[in-house]
Amino acid sequence: MNLIENLKWRYATKAYNNIKVTEEKIDQILEAINLSASSCGLQSYRVFVVSNPEIQKKLGADSFNGQISSCSHLLVFAAFTDMSSTYIDDYMAMTEKQRGLDAGALSGFRNGLHSYFNAINAEQKALWAAKQAYIALGTALIAAAELKVDATPIEGFNAATIDAVLGLKEKGLHSTVILALGYRDSEKDYMAATKKVRLPIDEMITKVY
Repeated sequence: MNLIENLKWRYATKAYNNIKVTEEKIDQILEAINLSASSCGLQSYRVFVVSNPEIQKKLGADSFNGQISSCSHLLVFAAFTDMSSTYIDDYMAMTEKQRGLDAGALSGFRNGLHSYFNAINAEQKALWAAKQAYIALGTALIAAAELKVDATPIEGFNAATIDAVLGLKEKGLHSTVILALGYRDSEKDYMAATKKVRLPIDEMITKVY
């Protein structure tokens, strides 16, 4: 099946069965996330993979989304709370090394990043980082569909609970969005056999040539 057919197949799964997704497929989804686009290439978020039923119950204790505790694996996208000068410097140094550049070759780009982030406040930095996590979420959804792994993107969770259980605040992170992965329970999921509804393509898309 091609990409479009796989995207037609996927939907926000409401009920999961007990079958575990293989670590091979989870790792492929995680690699796709790592290859995802991000502003300035800074990857201003981290992903936590939870596949422990007891921890999943704790994470979903204050949520109406039962998928948090019933899925095979739960991905927590945690965005940076701040974008520090040290992180930018270290990332630029890593980039220079991986690309075989001389140390300091990216100093102009690095200085531009420093200027931008020094000019915005903490709330703006956190929001900027969260937007990058959502780009990665989209990549994860597509990767899961390609692998025929069901997925549910979830915003309905108690961020304070997830941050506390995973110790995110101490890591300079805050939970932004989560993704349940697993396999649909077609008998219990009322959406499993429901036709996907989307706007006509010519209403959604405007071509300006």
